[in-house]
Amino acid sequence: MLKSLLPLVALAAPAAAQDTIRADVARDLPSLVAIYRDLHANPELSGKEVRSAGILAAEARKAGFEVTEKVGGTGVVAVLRNGPGPVVMLRADMDALPVPEQTGLPFASKVPNAMHACGHDTHMTSWIGTARRLAAMRSRWSGTLVMIGQPAEETIEGAKAMLKDGLFTRFPKPEFVIGFHDSASLPAGTIGYTPGYALAAVDSIDILVKGVGGHGAAPATAKDPIVLAARIVTTLQTLAAREIDPQDAVVVTVGSIHGGTKHNIIPAEVKLQLTVRSYAPETRAKLLDGIRRIARGEAIAAGLPDDLMPAVTSFGPAGVATFNSEALTNRLGTVFAARFGQERVQPVKASMVSEDFPEFRRADPDRIQSSIFWVGGVPRAKWDETGGDPTKLPSLHSPYWAPDAEAVIGTATEAMTAAALEVLGKR
Repeated sequence: MLKSLLPLVALAAPAAAQDTIRADVARDLPSLVAIYRDLHANPELSGKEVRSAGILAAEARKAGFEVTEKVGGTGVVAVLRNGPGPVVMLRADMDALPVPEQTGLPFASKVPNAMHACGHDTHMTSWIGTARRLAAMRSRWSGTLVMIGQPAEETIEGAKAMLKDGLFTRFPKPEFVIGFHDSASLPAGTIGYTPGYALAAVDSIDILVKGVGGHGAAPATAKDPIVLAARIVTTLQTLAAREIDPQDAVVVTVGSIHGGTKHNIIPAEVKLQLTVRSYAPETRAKLLDGIRRIARGEAIAAGLPDDLMPAVTSFGPAGVATFNSEALTNRLGTVFAARFGQERVQPVKASMVSEDFPEFRRADPDRIQSSIFWVGGVPRAKWDETGGDPTKLPSLHSPYWAPDAEAVIGTATEAMTAAALEVLGKR
């Protein structure tokens, strides 16, 4: 069972021998893998993480934490007070995705159309491992540890819900917030970190393109929304290509277009769905304003009256960009490199995927430092076989995503434990 972790142990940096964390994690790994496989086989969608939350809560209680459940829905808050010192919060998200699993794993999801395709099962399991380690090492640190199991990350709702339910008023307010995410772009057991902007803001935009329906053989008697929608889609690409600084990464993707019912009928409307990604707030505002301007401008060019202008609306909650506090992130990068060896730790480029992790720092940016890092999950054999080309590998959210869970959990548990020890007061 522990076979996949053995090469990682051999890569240990000399500093790692100064404590027993790695050995303790290795001894705990069979128990953790059993929990992981149970969580993987029983995924729960966003906002419905009742069973998963119960497992986290029970494990935290066994480790000696004060545990509160049902925070912001199904959220779990576990607090361990251990004398004077800083307050550190460690976070794991719990929700699965509406994806039918196709990994072929013997412990594959038993729930139809639900799967941990983003690896949150490894996050929860590492959370449990970290809670066990830090509780057992109370003589090594002083301060207050707050560990949260967060629901509904995939819908960008869970962090806000926990904050609204008093996460920072009912419980100790953190000075440091740390999390990790498994990666489908790094070999198993490696760590990637990104100071500054790390993950993008996300906006989901709906555009209702209006027109005047008619017979396909007499287009002059109609106002064709399909042609107008095509113009809008094409012109939207100029936002990234011609209006945003080329060094400022943005994405404007039209992921869905629906309109019409038959070959010879011009419909009265077409629906577009967009995902928009950016980092800086001013860039985000420019993109959103540009989408509205382009939709209206193309409609005017097509001769549509004011009462048939496209309707541009936001769908669902938007997610802000993740900005990793540079001082904390660089500090953790140094700790990880000393512990795991430079060959297993590397700075990585920012990603255009989104998270609701930044909501915690956003609640009090002057007082809270936060950082989220990556732990590689691609099995080493597959990484070597593809030459480390992520385009040839299953991505996160793929029905085929099957990380080397033992390597992820072993590495992440050790890294999260070391990160917490770094920022908690020493005894």
